[in-house]
Amino acid sequence: MEVDPDYNVYYSRGEAKRILGDNTGAIKDYTKAIELDPAATTYYDRGLSKHNLGDYTGAIADFTQAIELNPQAAGAFYQRGAAKIGLEDYKGAIADCTKAIEINPNYSTDPNFYNSRGIAKENLGDDKGAIADYTKSIELDPENAGPPLSNRGQTKYDLEDYTGAISDLTKSIEIIPNNGWAYYIRGLSKQKIEDLNSACTDWKKAAELGETIAAELVTNNCN
Repeated sequence: MEVDPDYNVYYSRGEAKRILGDNTGAIKDYTKAIELDPAATTYYDRGLSKHNLGDYTGAIADFTQAIELNPQAAGAFYQRGAAKIGLEDYKGAIADCTKAIEINPNYSTDPNFYNSRGIAKENLGDDKGAIADYTKSIELDPENAGPPLSNRGQTKYDLEDYTGAISDLTKSIEIIPNNGWAYYIRGLSKQKIEDLNSACTDWKKAAELGETIAAELVTNNCN
């Protein structure tokens, strides 16, 4: 079937806008392209822009439409899973992420895949499963492993492995120095091992980075 030439104009312009961070403009162009040719790829890309804007419900609708048009769209399953995390549908997120890797085993080398699934598992109380996924994510891309290190550190804190939590959070901070949450949780971990002076240092840094809950701990616990 011949594609309307105007479709390519709108789709390409939408892609350019999304790459430049103009997701609202991208959505308008993608929508016009879909009116001309409702292709799975365009629904997928519009879903990405909606996800970037925090419209998780809209993103899920677009990824679902992409899957209906192309049931082998592994990327749409993966991104729908990520959007479901935003809506706290953790079981649905795990199911979609797992389906993505069944369709395309290449996701087994994607660190973001394991970090996302780890978040879902952690929120369902599967701490050991979450740690396994975070660890895989870290192994796949150690130089950019700030987020999964932070997530694994928090999970270790929840499991009362305070020394392990401090180690992971320290490594995360080395990669992402402005990670206020990592300073906050590391401070809690240090408090648990009775190193209050060092905990206060971390909480003060976390407060400087915008973590208001850390500022309360400074007021109540630190000189």
